[in-house]
Amino acid sequence: MDACAQMCKCFLILFNILFALLGFVMVGLGLWLRFGAETRGFFDIDLNTAQFTIGIIVLLVTGALMLVVAVVGNCGACCGSKSALGVFSCLVTVLVIIEIAAGVMAFIWSKQVSKELANFYITVYTQYLNTQAEGQAVTLRFLNHAFDCCGVGGAIEVFIRNTCPDGSFLQQITYSSCPSVIEGMFQTKAPMVLGGFLGTAGIMLVALVCSCILNNSLKTSLPIY
Repeated sequence: MDACAQMCKCFLILFNILFALLGFVMVGLGLWLRFGAETRGFFDIDLNTAQFTIGIIVLLVTGALMLVVAVVGNCGACCGSKSALGVFSCLVTVLVIIEIAAGVMAFIWSKQVSKELANFYITVYTQYLNTQAEGQAVTLRFLNHAFDCCGVGGAIEVFIRNTCPDGSFLQQITYSSCPSVIEGMFQTKAPMVLGGFLGTAGIMLVALVCSCILNNSLKTSLPIY
């Protein structure tokens, strides 16, 4: 192999190691969201639970797929297997298309997603007021800490609820209403999310090009009888 193919081989090995680590993180995050004590309350809620269940399934499946892609890619790069590199190229092509489509949809539907999540928060909050169940309380604490907000009433909630984030008195009296914080955050972060998806797709395209270069180098390096 020439120098270009050697560089592509090193890049593919590094890419697949990082891809495997990211896949492990996604699978671990999905399992924690489903079975963790802090997030188990999501599945005790009467309404809108299906969206979270589907999201966690997608997270687990995506993480597992990334692990498979990483294993196949490393086998192709380390062992010089043309068939493994071919499978890897096909899988990465599919992932690039998915990444671009997901980024565009997340950007276009950011307003709708933010409203649905804000409505979900209001649903949890209302059920907690009616039932005082621990599952809803745990979910509220999780969301309040994640978005650094408190309830529907904002700072006034600190004095009447025990689900607000901890902090100094000055911090607590400046907490905003969670539905407004959630809607604003998702809408303002939409371009950043799109950039993240497109950036990831760009890195995958580089890996795809390297895979093709390495595959062609292996073909040309075979002895001719």
